[in-house]
Amino acid sequence: MRILLSNDDGYFAPGLAILAEALSAVAEIVVVAPERDRSGASNSLTLDRPLVLRQAHNGFYYVNGTPTDCVHLAVTGMLDTLPDMVVSGINHGANMGDDTVYSGTVAAATEGYLLGVPAIAVSLVNQGQEQFATAARVVVDLVQRLISHPLTQATLLNVNVPDLPYEQLQGVCETRLGRRHKAEPVIQSYNPRGQKIYWVGAAGAAQDAGEGTDFYAVERRCVSVTPLQLDLTHYAQIDAVREWLKR
Repeated sequence: MRILLSNDDGYFAPGLAILAEALSAVAEIVVVAPERDRSGASNSLTLDRPLVLRQAHNGFYYVNGTPTDCVHLAVTGMLDTLPDMVVSGINHGANMGDDTVYSGTVAAATEGYLLGVPAIAVSLVNQGQEQFATAARVVVDLVQRLISHPLTQATLLNVNVPDLPYEQLQGVCETRLGRRHKAEPVIQSYNPRGQKIYWVGAAGAAQDAGEGTDFYAVERRCVSVTPLQLDLTHYAQIDAVREWLKR
């Protein structure tokens, strides 16, 4: 089995190195990741300049682009054959609920999915312990399960792992995405030249965190596994829009 590994924290991120080492025990690993932190890049592609592929001393490849660029470049140009799976992570911080819309970690996995490759995005819900080894072990478990028991439909899984020693996890739960309150306001400041600048505020608190959501699972020390899809059509509103267009 050949796994393409990427992330959005950059090729130097500790979570990426730990995950690559863990997965190398069960598969051939190729790492193609951004040259710098591209958190929040979502599914953006770089179309206004060329991309450059370089190799670090540890064998990881890195690209001067987004997480989506990395997977797209690897699958459509760098690799001689399709990988068997794309794994993105381990992200340093949660990607639950509305986070998935902005997440570069989820975007890298999504690009693999769009290119016909089963994909997993994995994030460590950081609480200061930085138990990346726990998240890596969870991913190895999931990869081995997918090898022995493939899902019948196309696979795009968003995985969030509590920041705990592996032995303290309370299981693995299938979940849906929760919802957050709206984000905190932007933070205003001034640069050394006296110009007003703005920092994007923190994500809002969980609003829909009830039973069955990713927030609920992680709060109870369970690994959250959410199957994702990309059809944005609001089917329940099609009839209403049809009638509205007739007016």
